[in-house]
Amino acid sequence: MKPRYLFPSDYMADPSANVFNGRLYIYPSHDWDAGECFDDDGGHFQMRDYHVLSFGDVEKDEATDHGVILDVDQVKWAEKQMWDNDVVEKDGKYYLIFSAKGYDGVFHLGVAVADKPEGPFVPQDQPIRGSFSIDPSVFKDDDGQVYCYFGGLWGGQLQWWRPLPNGKAPVLGKYGEENGLVDLGAAPDHKGELFTTADSPAINSAVVRMSDDVLQFAEAPRALVVLDANGEPMKAGNPHRFFEASWMHKYNGKYYFSYSTGDSHMLCYAIGDNPYGPFKYQGVILDPVVGWTTHHSIVEYKGQWYLFYHDCVPSNDVTHLRSLKVQRLFYNEDGTIQKVINE
Repeated sequence: MKPRYLFPSDYMADPSANVFNGRLYIYPSHDWDAGECFDDDGGHFQMRDYHVLSFGDVEKDEATDHGVILDVDQVKWAEKQMWDNDVVEKDGKYYLIFSAKGYDGVFHLGVAVADKPEGPFVPQDQPIRGSFSIDPSVFKDDDGQVYCYFGGLWGGQLQWWRPLPNGKAPVLGKYGEENGLVDLGAAPDHKGELFTTADSPAINSAVVRMSDDVLQFAEAPRALVVLDANGEPMKAGNPHRFFEASWMHKYNGKYYFSYSTGDSHMLCYAIGDNPYGPFKYQGVILDPVVGWTTHHSIVEYKGQWYLFYHDCVPSNDVTHLRSLKVQRLFYNEDGTIQKVINE
């Protein structure tokens, strides 16, 4: 199978693929040209709604577009920028975990609930308490526990967070006392501080177990640590360190954490023994694509593993509008993932 564009009639990105009731569903963000200037913090990505696409045969079928399942105007707390999202099923309900920028100028995570995987989804009135940043991936383990993996730098504001010494949830650099958050002052200069000091610790993504009703965090988010080849936490200067686009899947009893390296333009993965890690870096799944970075998902469907991602080839990367792609994914006998080629 050659890499295939999944929805040529519109620009969509950040595909979160899930299998529900024997059918493949993809929950993307929805690109459109808002006329905003390009900037490193993603201000030109002004997505305002979510669709869901489904397939019987993802290698041959045209996508079924189930239409808008959630619009920013339905979300009381969100002002704009409906970025990455994911869906998990529990006890017959479907929970859309999404990221959006609130009226406070900060990205938070929200929850919307539906009776069917194709929606419509009804949002909660408030974001998840204590939530922050972007790019949620929701993973249900074999025991039914649900975990959320999230975070992103630059536009995702993850660099503003610092753990509290008493073990409470991390806190953001500009926010009030509500929801247990504390004002730490201005955010650091992400271009100067984060990536030019090669020996400084890399900023990690976050992992948190969700409450039984999947509406709140059940605990304080904790850092998801990726170890390098020497078994040490990655440094900021390592081109394979986390930047954004968390995804978790399980294969042969092992936990696979995959992510985008952002400005070094790779899709990488690490393997761990439990949902919290630590995770040992394994390699690159996908080399750079046209369009600065790529968000992705990995899922098994009808006995075949697939990699879903996006690039900007159809739009010629002029407006940074992205298009969904899929190709087959294969594992080696030792459980490592075979690198795939974007064509």
